[in-house]
Amino acid sequence: MEKCPTVLDPDGDKQYCELCGKMENLLKCGRCRISFYCSKEHQKEHWKKHKLTCREADKHNTVPQTQQQHPKTAHPEKNNLICSSEADLKAKPHTQKLATDYIIPCMNKHGICVVDNFLGEDMGLSILEDVKALHQTGKFTDGQLVSQKSDSSKDIRGDKITWIEGKEPGCEKICFLMSRMDDLVRNCNGKLGNYIINGRTKAMVACYPGKGTGYVRHVDNPNGDGRCVTCIYYLNKNWDAKEHGGMLRIFPEGKAQFADIEPKFDRLLLFWSDRRNPHEVQPAYSTRYAITVWYFDADERARAKEKYLTGAGEKGVKVELNKPSEPS
Repeated sequence: MEKCPTVLDPDGDKQYCELCGKMENLLKCGRCRISFYCSKEHQKEHWKKHKLTCREADKHNTVPQTQQQHPKTAHPEKNNLICSSEADLKAKPHTQKLATDYIIPCMNKHGICVVDNFLGEDMGLSILEDVKALHQTGKFTDGQLVSQKSDSSKDIRGDKITWIEGKEPGCEKICFLMSRMDDLVRNCNGKLGNYIINGRTKAMVACYPGKGTGYVRHVDNPNGDGRCVTCIYYLNKNWDAKEHGGMLRIFPEGKAQFADIEPKFDRLLLFWSDRRNPHEVQPAYSTRYAITVWYFDADERARAKEKYLTGAGEKGVKVELNKPSEPS
């Protein structure tokens, strides 16, 4: 057996000025305590965009005070390109570096890639709060199969799911996560296999309610519906696979070994969606949350639409990833 492919902990170089990308002598935003700037002037200049994601910003209309430099911690990039109506059109240095130096070579070699501390604890907890609140609304329904024709799926998959576009009230942090995923994939586009990615599904927010629920071995895209990359973000604080189960086990095609991925908090997982990566969710004995987005290959998606092979992939929205979204 072989452990999952290399896990990257990108804590070391996640700090940079949100406006210019400078990485030295930074000051932290005094309100959200997540974003950094090289000067008060750059913070003020960037406030119009930063206030969309700054914690408590909705209650304030003034630029927050900047505090002194703080020890390095993992923190999210603040550049909404898909969900935000006021897009920051400048690609961030860390996203490009992460894509070029790690995601692209790892995916092309292994077909599986894991990134830990993707957004940082504060943002991860905020997303988890959104997901728990969403779960409490009762909008989650039984997960369906790719070709669902009956109510027989409960023995195959035990999760409860809902689909989120990102514009729904109370889902602002989920929207932020989707924008970070989009940024990452945009910086990989054209270099992940032979795929040209031009869109994605909505986000599938899933909850395994414990009690031994799981998902038997399956392939996300067995019929060529256009989905090429599966992207999963985990939200399970203090998860212990030995106690809680819920491991994602991937069986890479043509290999004797398998890859076990623990659904750890703030972990991002990417893998090929087709028959190269059959996988299963082993029985979970504690509540297990995850958010999944599938990215479309333009050619395969077009062929699938002609053949009506959209299946679960039809739960999607058109998202242009070959260029940043334009401000409205």
